[in-house]
Amino acid sequence: MPAYRYEALDPQGRTQQDLIEADSERAARQQLRDRQWVPLSVTAVVARSEQSAVRSLLSPRVFNATTRTVWTRQLAGLLVAGLPLERALTALMDEAPDRRQQELLAQLRSEVNGGAPFALALSRAPREFDEVFRAVVAAGEQTGSLGQVLERLADDLEAQQALKAKLLAATLYPGIVSLLSVVIVVFLVTYVVPQVASVFAGSKRSLPVLTVLMLGISDLLRHQGWLLVALLATTGLGLHLALKVPTLALKADAAWLRLPLVGRLARGYNSARFAGTLAMLSGAGVPILKSLQAAADTLSNRAMKDDALKALAQVREGAPLASALADKRRFPGLLAMFARLGEQTGNLPQMLQRAAQQLSGEVQRRAMALATVLEPLLIVAMGGMVMLIVLAVLLPIIQLNTWVR
Repeated sequence: MPAYRYEALDPQGRTQQDLIEADSERAARQQLRDRQWVPLSVTAVVARSEQSAVRSLLSPRVFNATTRTVWTRQLAGLLVAGLPLERALTALMDEAPDRRQQELLAQLRSEVNGGAPFALALSRAPREFDEVFRAVVAAGEQTGSLGQVLERLADDLEAQQALKAKLLAATLYPGIVSLLSVVIVVFLVTYVVPQVASVFAGSKRSLPVLTVLMLGISDLLRHQGWLLVALLATTGLGLHLALKVPTLALKADAAWLRLPLVGRLARGYNSARFAGTLAMLSGAGVPILKSLQAAADTLSNRAMKDDALKALAQVREGAPLASALADKRRFPGLLAMFARLGEQTGNLPQMLQRAAQQLSGEVQRRAMALATVLEPLLIVAMGGMVMLIVLAVLLPIIQLNTWVR
């Protein structure tokens, strides 16, 4: 049954705004009149999948990562408590903090009331609920344990957010220091150095080599800075477009994995996400082939995604999951080992979850260790650059004192 957003006047003359379900706009207006309300406007709540592509791309998402996790946890709690899905969606819609969430939940409730499976209703909003989310919900509906499956999904979403937060915290300080270093150095080179060096412009004595070099860099930045910025922007745009080509993107991601430090972090992060997603889906009762496909789609590194799809092809042909993963060197051997243990003991989801936890912990330790090393190195590098600029300024002054004597 479609949902409509209305604005009406109640018998006391107050304006009321809310959502209502009806077979048509005319039926919605009649429901309002039955309440002795005067309908001012009644508009259909359009499914987000039916919106124009441009509007869909420009408008922000209804749920961000945090709010979607909280919403999933709340829905799971209501379902586990024994509330029917339709009443749980109604309760969450009534408590939604903004209008866009209310409209989305009203659309979901309307689909469910119309007899559509919940996973199908979620597919109407693909930007809010990705394929993994929908696959887990479909498995929960098929097994009759939607509440428990959603709780497991919320746990997985929280674990992913925690890992991302740890990585962000590890890279935030070095990023801020690097940005401040660039700003300070550009200010000193483009403003301070020319001001001090202008004092010695009338002197017939030659300036020190370091000062001449700094003045050359200063002139380049002040007069050709826009050209350098345009060159950097063009280079960045060219790289972005080049990475749209599948073969080049695959080679670039494979080369990224071979880098000494960040490559290992990328391998660990993608492997932990792959193992966690695979454990959650297989534990929810999703078939292994569909679980592998969905887990592969969560990988941000295209080289590892290509390996995962090749492993999927091997499993489809009858190979064990552990053997298929062991042949792919980009995935850590730990993952294949736990997969083998899971297949031998019949506890594949539990073993994959343990592998995901170990890989996630290793990524966090490596990220914190890398940040611990980078912080003093960046400070030393920044101090070294400032020292060179200060020397470029002081050397002419020292030289001038020598001339005076």
